[in-house]
Amino acid sequence: MVDVAELVAAAREGRPRAVARLISLVEGGSGQLREVMAALAPHCGNAYVVGLTGSPGVGKSTSTSALVSAYRKQGRRVGILAVDPSSPFSGGALLGDRVRMGEHASDPGVYIRSMATRGHLGGLAWAAPQAIRVLDAAGCDVVLVETVGVGQSEVEIAAQADTSVVLLAPGMGDGIQAAKAGILEIGDVYVVNKADRDGADATVRELNHMLGLGEARKPGDWRPPVVKSVAARGEGVEDVLAALDKHHGWMTERGVLAERRAARAAKEIETIAVTALRERMGGLRGGKRLEALAGRVVEGSLDPYAAADELVEGVTEGGTEGGTAGGTGG
Repeated sequence: MVDVAELVAAAREGRPRAVARLISLVEGGSGQLREVMAALAPHCGNAYVVGLTGSPGVGKSTSTSALVSAYRKQGRRVGILAVDPSSPFSGGALLGDRVRMGEHASDPGVYIRSMATRGHLGGLAWAAPQAIRVLDAAGCDVVLVETVGVGQSEVEIAAQADTSVVLLAPGMGDGIQAAKAGILEIGDVYVVNKADRDGADATVRELNHMLGLGEARKPGDWRPPVVKSVAARGEGVEDVLAALDKHHGWMTERGVLAERRAARAAKEIETIAVTALRERMGGLRGGKRLEALAGRVVEGSLDPYAAADELVEGVTEGGTEGGTAGGTGG
């Protein structure tokens, strides 16, 4: 057990060890998670959350590092949540992103945390939303969330970020593949990195064409820009930053930012509630109630919808002592 109030106060002062401890409590599903979230709540809602995603090899970590440098020049505090695939040996994050961002490791205005997905689909770790809250409450002006790599079922970052940045690279797949992966629906800003390679201009044209085929936009609606960069050399980073600032301004002006954050909170509440119900149903399963209902469905004396109604009634009427210490954001 830890003194949560003391830990939160230390994190608010920018002490890295306190921030690390809070995220560890979140990631480990601590029994004090509810207390931690309650203590952090009054201090959240100030950070600008930017999600970066894209196929492996497009330069996400290098681009993230370049963005951090640009934000630090503006005097902003930056938190980085680098979500790595789980190691098959240790179950923890592979820490590849932290290695690539070594230049910021000694900067007190930058906090880097690697998290493991631990088998969670969607490109994000299950505890990512709460970890974002910790970094937000700790005084980060910008939180950059770099995901495992986008795929056909890995577009969760759009639900967790204020602005979603999709990175692509010449030769990494054409616009049709991008459309199939579902990333044309989630991006607010598209960045063609490694633009010094052959085919960069063609990739930009393809992207613009594919984005133009999407649903009709009304005057004033946001049209995702396509920006070229060479992050390894710091080229085009200011253009990416300008696109992010423009999108943030557009969202603020039109109330979209508040809508996105409300939708994010609603999703988080729903997921916590569903997690609690699953835990209670687990208790019911131990009491053989679920098995009994399943048996009646199999023998034909009860249909699955009526069985589900009976199960839900049992859970909502008390069923078993349950609930959840925290919940997840995905």
